[in-house]
Amino acid sequence: MTLSRLHRTTLPRLAAAALVAATLGSGLAGCAPLIIGGAALGGAMLATDRRTSGSQLDDQTIELKAGSRIRELVGAREHVNVQSYNKVVLLTGEVHNDADRKAIDESIRKIDGVKDVFNETVIGWPSSLGERSKDELLRSKVATRLLGSKELAANIFTVVCERNVIYLMGRVTEREAGIATNLAREVEGVEKVVRVLEIATEDQIGVRKPGI
Repeated sequence: MTLSRLHRTTLPRLAAAALVAATLGSGLAGCAPLIIGGAALGGAMLATDRRTSGSQLDDQTIELKAGSRIRELVGAREHVNVQSYNKVVLLTGEVHNDADRKAIDESIRKIDGVKDVFNETVIGWPSSLGERSKDELLRSKVATRLLGSKELAANIFTVVCERNVIYLMGRVTEREAGIATNLAREVEGVEKVVRVLEIATEDQIGVRKPGI
């Protein structure tokens, strides 16, 4: 299996560009990640997460450690979200300068177990509560669209949104990645889709197509 690297394609609202790209937060502290088919939909959905229970716990531990290190480095003056999937970390949000951006990146790479870091933070003022609320709404729309697709199993994508950019994380097949990308980019307001996906074959994942 391979982890697709980060390639960016700007997606005007209904653009037909396809992309294979590499890619925390909670509440409105940035656009929170949503695990499709999560706890609110019942334990049966949670069982479909393609990470082992141990990997899920490792990811939670990485997120907690990363959040603590970010607070130690920059305090509350910057807005950085962390999401980990199979020990691959996605950073989104805003930092004041390049020195802070590099310091955060280097510190999180040193956390035990972290395989890679995709630093998508930008230099600028922290987003406003209103901007984060809009991101949260957009994330919810994309997540709902993926959940409603008959071509995708539930709970296989984590959706993160920042500044109208959708980030998709998960362990999926190329077919599933393509379907999710197309569905996400069709949602009004999405400017770009970035995929931080672990691509594997159906045999490697043990996938059965929905409905079979």
